[in-house]
Amino acid sequence: MLGFEGQSLPSELAEYLSQGLAGVVIYQRNFASASHLLELTSAIRRAAARPVLIGIDQEGGTRFALKEPFTLWPSATELGRIGDAQLVEQVAHGIALELRAVGCNVNFAPMLDLHVNSESPVTQNRSFGADPYLVARMGVAFDRGMRSGGVLSCAKHFPGHGDAAVDPHHDLPVFGESMERLKSAELVPFVAAITAGVPLVMTAHIMLPRIDPDVPASLSRFLLYEVLRRRMQFAGVILADDLGMGAIAKRYDPGESAVRTLSAGTDMAMLCHDWSAVAPAIAAVRNAKREDRFDEDEWRLSLDRIGRACSNAEVSGPRPSLDILGRDEHQRLAREIRARLR
Repeated sequence: MLGFEGQSLPSELAEYLSQGLAGVVIYQRNFASASHLLELTSAIRRAAARPVLIGIDQEGGTRFALKEPFTLWPSATELGRIGDAQLVEQVAHGIALELRAVGCNVNFAPMLDLHVNSESPVTQNRSFGADPYLVARMGVAFDRGMRSGGVLSCAKHFPGHGDAAVDPHHDLPVFGESMERLKSAELVPFVAAITAGVPLVMTAHIMLPRIDPDVPASLSRFLLYEVLRRRMQFAGVILADDLGMGAIAKRYDPGESAVRTLSAGTDMAMLCHDWSAVAPAIAAVRNAKREDRFDEDEWRLSLDRIGRACSNAEVSGPRPSLDILGRDEHQRLAREIRARLR
């Protein structure tokens, strides 16, 4: 799943799409207006050989959220303070309608990481809270609202950032607690989301030395295949967060990290901010496949999961008009929520 620079579809990315690339990530750097974004997502679909996942960050709040004319939704932190699952579902439904209007079919939310470290650069103003059962209720409601609005949700960042104090965009966070702590706290929201049918789970670039001392969670066969896939029985798509983040890129070259994460049980790996890493990563995966370094049955099941997600992302029926962005009903809902926080 690839990101790109610039505000038009690059010819190399169009070529990958024509060959079957299953996903594209859109950032605010890629478009100047809502109509421009719709033109871009339409160009992606035209170039693609099959239904394609078009993902974007729209968590609400101010950090990983879209600007006007999209509705300026409250953050997960604000929604968590109110603790009303019905409100969260309504917000997520509104977000989904606005994303569909511009042609996006995956939202990289809800964020299910617990905000247990008040200074955490990852969870601050983005997490529903510290209580795993509150975060579970809010996350399930968000997922339900997204999917009822016709957009796939993506629960992140498995297995949770816990009380880690480092931003993985820059370096590798460390979570020093045990598997028992993880099961009693950080995994609770993910169990709830999986039970509710969340279609995608994004993994965290975080080290858990008491659980897997060798590799970060996003490259860990034990955490991805044994815990997430087998014990938690997640049947959807496992998506590795951007392999270009400092947490991974400072330790592995793009090809090695791509092969390692796919071998560990990841279905799709993201490369979002360094186009020079794309060709080496794809070449390394091709070579590993030729050398039979991937389990053939797992590979086939992974392709099936990706195919189902791509098909499910393209809902039938007319696309909402761009007029739905920031419409009065959505603005009223956002105002009502903020009024309750005063």
